[in-house]
Amino acid sequence: MNRTALELKRVSFAYDGNPVPVLDNADLAVNYGEVTLLSGYSGSGKSTVLSLFCGIIPNVAQGTLSGVVKVDGKDIAGMPMSVLSRKVGVVLQNAENQIIQDKVEDEIAFGCENLAKSPEDTAAAIDNACRALKLDKTWSTKTLSGGQKQRLITAATLAMGQKIMILDEPLANLDKAGTRLLMGALRSLAKSGYAVLVVEHRLDMVLDYVDRVFAIDGGKINEISDTDSYLRAQAASISDDHEAGAVLGDVVFALREVGRRLSGRDILKSVSFDIRRGERVLLLGENGCGKTTLMRLIARLIRPSSGRIDQYLGKGFGSGRAGRKWFGKVGVVYQNPNYQLFMPTVRKEIAFGAKDPATAEKIAEKFELTDIMDRHPQSLSEGQKRRVSVAAVLATQPEVLILDEPTVGQDYRNLKKLVSNINAWHRESGGTLICVTHDLRCAAALCDKAVLIKDGVAAETGGRELTERYFGIGENPERE
Repeated sequence: MNRTALELKRVSFAYDGNPVPVLDNADLAVNYGEVTLLSGYSGSGKSTVLSLFCGIIPNVAQGTLSGVVKVDGKDIAGMPMSVLSRKVGVVLQNAENQIIQDKVEDEIAFGCENLAKSPEDTAAAIDNACRALKLDKTWSTKTLSGGQKQRLITAATLAMGQKIMILDEPLANLDKAGTRLLMGALRSLAKSGYAVLVVEHRLDMVLDYVDRVFAIDGGKINEISDTDSYLRAQAASISDDHEAGAVLGDVVFALREVGRRLSGRDILKSVSFDIRRGERVLLLGENGCGKTTLMRLIARLIRPSSGRIDQYLGKGFGSGRAGRKWFGKVGVVYQNPNYQLFMPTVRKEIAFGAKDPATAEKIAEKFELTDIMDRHPQSLSEGQKRRVSVAAVLATQPEVLILDEPTVGQDYRNLKKLVSNINAWHRESGGTLICVTHDLRCAAALCDKAVLIKDGVAAETGGRELTERYFGIGENPERE
């Protein structure tokens, strides 16, 4: 029988200022030699559990805590975080908030040096971690894609060598290859005696890699006995509720040999394709291929280094800097919602750019946000933040909606609701949707035209069949 690495015994916890407990007499046991999945709805308390095990609660986040939290068989009450950090390696949700160095090599070395590893051991750990997660140690961290940043913070944690690994939404921005790479690496670690606890909503991608599954609901944590049925029920592809053969309008964006160079590296070389009014365009490609850069170029947040993007959204929109009038027509949801949530409450966030208060209230109801309208946006879970950012942009009633990984952090029920709301906006407004997602469950449901970005160019353009072929929809991932 495997030894227990992480344990909750009758744990209850409520954050300061919120009388409703997130955990209520909860029990959980995570063993060495296993990959354990903790699942549940967005905002159900999964990140709270992880914060308890790594000492963020109660040392940083304050609240009322009762019960026993054990790490490696020891009660951690009063244990300094510096001691816990030697036992538990943690990969949190937001990769950008954890990267502090300019080079990949230095970022991975940082944790090793803090654990006083020798220069020789640190160098070996860097090489092994880069090899395992396919990173180049000479890369600049500023030029990495969201998925590459996710792999980097995981590599930095792997290099530190703690025998207990905690990962919060590690697949958030990873493509299919990166996901299999990471889950295969975690599986190998577990086989060698590590304890791995993963919080993840993309259950279809972890299906074949976990040993035990727990679900958190209503403050309780229960083990799922029939894991196959449970996971597959939340991994089915979401159907598209659009009518086939919709009539499209004129070209609104014409990309001609668009290139973008950053820090001596060609992110994009020569991208050419058209986007028509009313079209739903899905950008496909591996992490680091330039999808986010391309979306930022289309949104006029940055300028191309070469080539041009002609837009036909009306008069007054030249090639100069985009202003308020432009962003009244073009709504952008960033990959990291923290960059665009700035108001003191969810209510004010959604109302900020809304055409009128009634529109803001209607949007909030559609996204099931009415219960958190008076919360500060930055106090929400990552999944809730994502829904608020999409709702706030939709409330502006844009003509063009640009979404960079909008489904991250969504449980299956909220994922279906999110896709339905996006498609309802598209259907009712006749607007243009440009989207990036690595979530194969919903990709085809957001797509009329797919553009595959590879080697700096639009390597292939097609319909939904290209999306299905790219994601291998219908294939079963094999355990590595």
